[in-house]
Amino acid sequence: MHKTFRIILKALLYAITGIFGLVLIAVSVFYISLGIKNYRAKSKLTEKQVIQVDGYSFRDLNNNGRLDVYEDFRQDTEARVTDLLSQMTLEEKIGLLWHHPVGVGRKGQVLGTPRIRAVNFWSTFDMLLNRHVTHYNLFFIPEARYQARWYNQLQKLAEQSRLGIPVTISSDPRHGISPSGVQFPSSGMSEWPSSIGLAAIGDSMLVAEFGRIANQEYRAVGIRTALHPVADLATEPRWARIAETFGEDARLSAMLTAAYIYGFQGDSLGPESVACMTKHWPGGGPQKEGWDAHFDYGAEQHYPGDNFDYHLIPFRAAIDAGTAMIMPYYGIPVGQTAEDVGMSYNREIIQELLRDEFGYDGIVCTDWGILTRTYWGMEDYTVKERIVKALDAGVDQFGGDIAVKELLELVQDGIIPESRVDMSARRILRAKFDMGLFDNPYVDESKALEIVGRNDFVEKGRLAQRKSIVLLKNDRDILPLNSGLKIYTEGIDKETARLYATVVDNPDEADMAILRLRTPSGDARMGSSFLDRIIEGFFQQGDLDFREPELGRILDICNKVPAIISIQLSRPAVIPEIAAAAAGLLGEFGAHDDALLDIVFGKFNPSARLPFELPSSMEAVRKQFEDVPYDSEDPLFPFGHGLSYGE
Repeated sequence: MHKTFRIILKALLYAITGIFGLVLIAVSVFYISLGIKNYRAKSKLTEKQVIQVDGYSFRDLNNNGRLDVYEDFRQDTEARVTDLLSQMTLEEKIGLLWHHPVGVGRKGQVLGTPRIRAVNFWSTFDMLLNRHVTHYNLFFIPEARYQARWYNQLQKLAEQSRLGIPVTISSDPRHGISPSGVQFPSSGMSEWPSSIGLAAIGDSMLVAEFGRIANQEYRAVGIRTALHPVADLATEPRWARIAETFGEDARLSAMLTAAYIYGFQGDSLGPESVACMTKHWPGGGPQKEGWDAHFDYGAEQHYPGDNFDYHLIPFRAAIDAGTAMIMPYYGIPVGQTAEDVGMSYNREIIQELLRDEFGYDGIVCTDWGILTRTYWGMEDYTVKERIVKALDAGVDQFGGDIAVKELLELVQDGIIPESRVDMSARRILRAKFDMGLFDNPYVDESKALEIVGRNDFVEKGRLAQRKSIVLLKNDRDILPLNSGLKIYTEGIDKETARLYATVVDNPDEADMAILRLRTPSGDARMGSSFLDRIIEGFFQQGDLDFREPELGRILDICNKVPAIISIQLSRPAVIPEIAAAAAGLLGEFGAHDDALLDIVFGKFNPSARLPFELPSSMEAVRKQFEDVPYDSEDPLFPFGHGLSYGE
């Protein structure tokens, strides 16, 4: 019996070893062949030949030795698009309809093999040369010189394609100090308060100036599409993405959204523009109970106040300002349309409302992963059926997914006409031509470091940080403080604090305490997948109030010594006990320690105003409507509240 068992066990081990060996061989062959292909592609990274015609120089993008209409910058955009479309294969046109993440090597290398850490699930070479994908978004990037190097290498790789169609690179916001929601580190760019902080300043000229500065820093490293601004309204205080918005007032948001787009794009889309992808149509703010639509438990958008149209106001301003692109959100607009399906699948939301009623003919790109992960209302459908549904709804481009094979089969099987692909391809190519990418897609690597983080850009960001801080309470004019005090600090770099006063290690020894706090998050709401749990780490969700023992600890400090408390308001914190106990109270939206201390010690007079109300209790939050602004009972501080010294 034991001998038989050993024989069976040995046979199983041999079988497993054999299977493992076959898998290992297959993987090795795949990577070797991929490496050979990548080596061949790298060895041919040369720019296209130049054709001289009538004293002008043109790039011979298709290597046919003559000047085609699409290569001729003297032609108007529509003529160039029409000529290029006539030369494209179906596969090349389909490649335009995908907008996928791409990784960057630490020293600016184009990544030849898939790397999960760099969010490169396919080889860059494969995506670009085989799948014909020419739109990519960036997550984590190296310093400016390496990022510029990578971008130029990627454009040279794109030139190896049959028609030399250039790549367009996009990014979520990169200029915030304290990333919250879908924002990423600055990688050396100037640092500003989040959009909600710009709303606290409320100056459209400053927002336009920020857009012009961000435009220059983006273009220096090859980023030509901003996956922002966020025109959503912060009417639901528990929502995780409030820091990315311009607050809860539709008219303030509309004014700043338009200024933002003007700063990035200029009067019209051109060679010096960074195209804006305004999001999330038709307003992603009214999430049921504040849960975000990245997750299945946040799939529903609710309108208990019948206030759907209020959320459209900033988008009307964005369209009037010429936004090049618009992104719908994931959520289902419950009760607003005949079908309860996510926005990107909803024909009433995109085709009928956005395109027909609002007259928008720009690019509509879905939010990331609607075909494979966030397909709310379409859970029982296949990827192919979701593609059909989204294209029928009016979508042009799919963010975060690559389903080239499936779309190709849909067209070949006659389910989707090629003319429908042409319609979206035309819109997408139009933007590439308007931004001058076909004529000169390259950046000056030597100037990238000069432009990114330029001194005057940094100083303007520092000034905006100070302008964005709201003075909420100043009991008995305790602020500004004088420099002769002994201070106890939390959440502040002690070396920075010592430039303003004497720092002690115990509140019992201090004349004053200065505490920097963050808006709390409620208990984790675990998603249904491992990926959900990773993504949840980017979001602050749930209740907004401080709980024990942290609340008691803060109040104990306030009882020992007069306390100045600053709260980073990534969401509207519920702080009635802290507000009552603090001698001075400030709200901030992304600021360095020295910016805050300049306010506290009187080197800068605060002037900002709250871009949303601060509720008085969680009970009041739960009673308010998700879609209605400033509607909680007896708010602790109302929308627009803010003090200055000398008032």
